[in-house]
Amino acid sequence: MTREKPERPITVLVIDDSAANRRAITRILETAPGIRVVERAADGEEGLKKAIALKPEVITLDLEMPRLDGFAFLRLLNAQAPTPVIVLSSYRHPSDVFKALQLGAFDFVSKPQGRDAETLDSVRAELIEKVRAVRFLKPRQPEAALPRPSPAKGKQPRAEAPVVIGLGASTGGPPAVQRVLESLVGLPVCVLVAQHMPARFTEAFAQRLNQALALRVAEAKAGDPIEPGRVYVAPGGEQLELAQKGSLMQLAVKRASPADRHAPSVDRLFLSLADHLGGRARAVVLTGMGDDGAKGVAALGRQGAEVWAEAESTAVVFGMPQAAISTGHVKRVLPVDELGPALASALRARRP
Repeated sequence: MTREKPERPITVLVIDDSAANRRAITRILETAPGIRVVERAADGEEGLKKAIALKPEVITLDLEMPRLDGFAFLRLLNAQAPTPVIVLSSYRHPSDVFKALQLGAFDFVSKPQGRDAETLDSVRAELIEKVRAVRFLKPRQPEAALPRPSPAKGKQPRAEAPVVIGLGASTGGPPAVQRVLESLVGLPVCVLVAQHMPARFTEAFAQRLNQALALRVAEAKAGDPIEPGRVYVAPGGEQLELAQKGSLMQLAVKRASPADRHAPSVDRLFLSLADHLGGRARAVVLTGMGDDGAKGVAALGRQGAEVWAEAESTAVVFGMPQAAISTGHVKRVLPVDELGPALASALRARRP
């Protein structure tokens, strides 16, 4: 009887200018079965040499380093030896994360506050999960062209009842969300975004989109109105839903429950759209690991709502779109660069 060969371990290069952090990250990763740290580097210059020589499957990267910082490292890495990168960034600099994602990093882990490297233990499970996600990744070009030119901020959609669109995303999601939104300028839509992301980072994500697009984008707050030309990003650590107040529809932001696997949750948002809007809602499932959104997609589909998903060819991780498609309620599957234009065309076609 032949034995199955054990799966080879995922190889990791750890780059951080703090020796204590390098040791802590190595210790965390090497406690997980199937992960092996092959080398460590104290700055981007040393890290680039080791990345080219060792060809690790994934790199964990600090952004603030001497000699060659994380941003320059990402530019050079993508040109010389493209490798999946997980950024480790503090809460103090959330905008740096989105710059790194634009330069090609596929995900990030927020470092806990505190000088003691042992505090990294609090992100152990998240870091291990994201390293393991590398086995599900598809190659993707860095989004260096973002932001794309958009119409002037002064151009607002005409006043009419907006179509409410839910966007759900996780790993690889921020650039994909922007790709879809940039096609919706000037249309009577209100977009609700559930992007898996921790608290504080969602506000920075909303600010970045607001600066890049001719849409009014903000982190959602309870009581925000459903209006055309508005985009609301679900706050990290909380749940975004709809609420009826008299004849008006508005947003509700609720605490996550112990039963919630994700906060924000795509399922919680989509289920709320199904409850309050039924077949009038629209939803799009973008790149992400896992199956968040599938229950909501099924509920929306049963109500006759239009649900689309990102194609495997462009999804960084196809887990969430695949789970949505498997419900049988997804009506169109398109590459991310075609989703926004096709959605805009469909919305224009329905207008009188």
